[in-house]
Parts: sequence; C-alpha cells; structure tokens
Amino acid sequence: MIKIFNRYFSIKDILFFLIESLLIFFAVLLAAYIRFKISNYSNYWLLRYNVIIPKIILITFVYQMSLYYNDMYNTKIIRTAQEIVIRSLQALGVAAVILSIIYYVIPDLIIGRGVFLISIIFLTIATILWRLFYSWTISINAFDEKILIIGTGNTAKDIAKRILSKEKVGYQITGFIAEDDSLKIGTSLVNPKIIGTYEHICEIVEREGIGRIIVALPERRGRLPFDILLKCRLNGIKVEDDATFYEGINGKIRLESLRPSWLIFSDGFKKSRLSLITKRLLDISASFTLLIIALPVMILTSMIIKLDSRGPVFFKQERMGMDGKIFTLFKFRSMREDAESKSGPVWAAKDDDRVTRVGGIIRKTRLDELPQLINVLKGDMSFVGPRPERPFFIEQLKEKIPYYGLRKSVRPGVTGWAQICYPYGASEEDAYEKLQYDLYYIKNMSFLLDLTIIFETARVVLLGRGSR
Repeated sequence: MIKIFNRYFSIKDILFFLIESLLIFFAVLLAAYIRFKISNYSNYWLLRYNVIIPKIILITFVYQMSLYYNDMYNTKIIRTAQEIVIRSLQALGVAAVILSIIYYVIPDLIIGRGVFLISIIFLTIATILWRLFYSWTISINAFDEKILIIGTGNTAKDIAKRILSKEKVGYQITGFIAEDDSLKIGTSLVNPKIIGTYEHICEIVEREGIGRIIVALPERRGRLPFDILLKCRLNGIKVEDDATFYEGINGKIRLESLRPSWLIFSDGFKKSRLSLITKRLLDISASFTLLIIALPVMILTSMIIKLDSRGPVFFKQERMGMDGKIFTLFKFRSMREDAESKSGPVWAAKDDDRVTRVGGIIRKTRLDELPQLINVLKGDMSFVGPRPERPFFIEQLKEKIPYYGLRKSVRPGVTGWAQICYPYGASEEDAYEKLQYDLYYIKNMSFLLDLTIIFETARVVLLGRGSR
C-alpha cells in the first residue's frame, strides 16, 4: 500500500491505472496519426501536437471516468471475461455520448470525426485486451506481496480473514509466527498455518521471500522481538503494526485493536488551520452555487411533496454537530407527518412503511438531501464528513461504543466515507461499523479524499444504491 494525499492505494492499482491511461492515450494518438496519414497530412499531427495532445488527454479522462462510473475499477464486481467485454463496451458508449455533448457545446475541442471513429476501434481492442491480461496476472498471483503475521490471537486471525476475503488485494499470507511453543508449528489458523516462532523469523523471511511483516499482538510490552524486527527492517522488509495495516487494506480503523497511544502518535487527526479554512471556503462557494443551480428542482420537489401528502414541505430535526453543537437539519419531508408520534425516536429502516410515495423517490435519488445545502452554507455542516446524528442516539451510542464521541471533532457532512463504503444500516451494530469508517475519514481528511467521496457519491446516486 502507498499513501497518496492521505488515501491508501495498492501499488498494483496505481500501476494498473497509469498503464491503462497510457494505453488509452496512445491508442487515440495512433488513431490520429493513421487518420492524417491516410489523408496525406502525415506532418499535421506533428506540426500541431500542442493542439492535438490536450484533445487526446480529454478523451483519456472522459473514458477513464466512464470506466470508473461503470464499476470497471471494482474488482468485486468484475469477475469474468464476459463482464469485462460488456462493461468496457458500455463505458465506451457512455464516453462517446459525453464527448459528443462536449463537442457540441465547445466545437473547438473536436478532434475530428475520422480520428474519433478510429479511436473507438483502437480503444475497444486496447482496453479489453489489457484488462484480460491484467485479470490473468492477478489470477496467478503474479504480483502478490508475501506477508508474515506475528501473532496467533484474534487480531492476527481477523487480519488474515480480511486478506483472504478480499479479491485481488495484492497480498499472500505465508503463515503465522507464534510467540512460543504453546501452539505447535503446523497448527492451522483460519487457513495459513503457524510456521515458526520468533527464532525462525529471519530464516523464514529469507527462504520465503517475505516482503512485509505484520505485528498483530494484543500486548507487546516485553513480548516483541525488537532485535529481529529491526534486522528485517534494515534489510528492506516492511514492518507494520496491525492497526496501520488494517487501516490500509480496509479503509477503516479497527476499534477492537485501537489503543489510545496509537490515536495520539499516529499520522493524521491533526489538521492545519489553513486546510480547515480552505475546506470551509470551498463549502461556502460550492453550496451557494449549487443552491442557485438546484433552485428549480427544489421548487418542483416542494410542489410534488405538497400534492402527495399532508404536512410541511421541509422536515426539521435536531442533530449534533462539531464540538457537540446542536443545530436544526433541513431535509425535504419524505415520511408521514406523524412518523414518530407513537414510537418516539427510531432509526429509519429499509422499506420503512412511514415513507410516502414521493418520499421513496426523493430518497432513492437523494433529492431529500438538497435542503442541507442551507446547513452547509450556514456552517452547521460540510459537504463531506461523518453524517450528523440525533442527540438522543448519540448519548446511547457513546455509552456502548468506544471513541464514538470523536465524530464530533469535525463538521458533519451531507455525505461521508462511511456512506459510500458501508450499506445503509439502522442498528447499534451498524453504528459500530460506520464509526470505523468515520474515524478513518477524520484521520485522513484531505481535499483529494473529499473529492473521491463526492465522485463516488455521485456514482451511487446515479446507480440508485444505498437509499433507504
């Protein structure tokens, strides 16, 4: 894993994206060369490269965004050669439509009809063949990094389970290292076995070609083989603690193994005043602009809600914001007016019978969230952050979930890391899981991570996922 702009990426994913970018770029460049060669303008593309190159970069960007929005970078979904071919063609079709619209609005960006048509052929062949080749290399574990896990407890087992459950994660577990002889070598844990004790670490690292050692011990004081681990690190082997490794592969912070010292000394959590001011200025400008753009949609939505059911257009509710400040959250009403008159405060459930006919539609399309732009403009919320919760539930959850109070250290958001990584849930167990993602966001908060969350939220909305 490599950390770029406070976001973890595997080396394979970075190489895959960059190589695919180059393939797309050169496929279009080759199409331009062939087109001008056929037309006896062989020097045109050389003489005007400063005009053609930006146009090719535009095509590359639009096509890769189309691949992203069509789940082509989601290895959990793309499993077979047939899916690769179908989704690649779908993404190409979407890219062609988007580029056609761009060319219609800004004719100066047109690269030429002939080049465009030849590019479609080359892009289809290049991306499909590249992805089939990449899938084959992954299937034979050609680039997997071998790791050694020190520990045999629940933390070590959980890390192993996470790696084994994630497809194409880029790691291959060689085995576990036991602290002593209480567990026999060869004992199976999860799937890999115990292959030695502390005294065998150096031998195993050299013999198996280990690239990374994960220290997954619940208690390390006086039990860690410092000399051996230092020797491994000086020899180029990466040595990580379980919390850091878990964070990198899962995009969340594991509460079970979280230690106060790790929160204090690990990178992140502390944000500069400049970055917070910049984030706030972007929130103000974006919310003001979007309120103006969305005003016709908001007026139309208000009219439909009023016609559909009795009650106010807007739903107002107290939520807890940054530093425990209570504010009034605005949404379009999507439930009956008396939704909690008998039950009291309850979480919304999937297929909730309190949701109105129009409410189901605006929830699915997230139109019910539009009035929260007012909260962002006022400073109660940010575009990205942990979702604001009701004080009633927060008091309950703080008693049952450790570190739950840390959520209020940043402004709550209209969307968040937990919302794009975890399916909608309405229970204490779901709140526990989502907190792990919220802590990851608070620790790694950055402009690029915010941008990633906004792009992913847009994709989720377009595909109609995660609504309730």
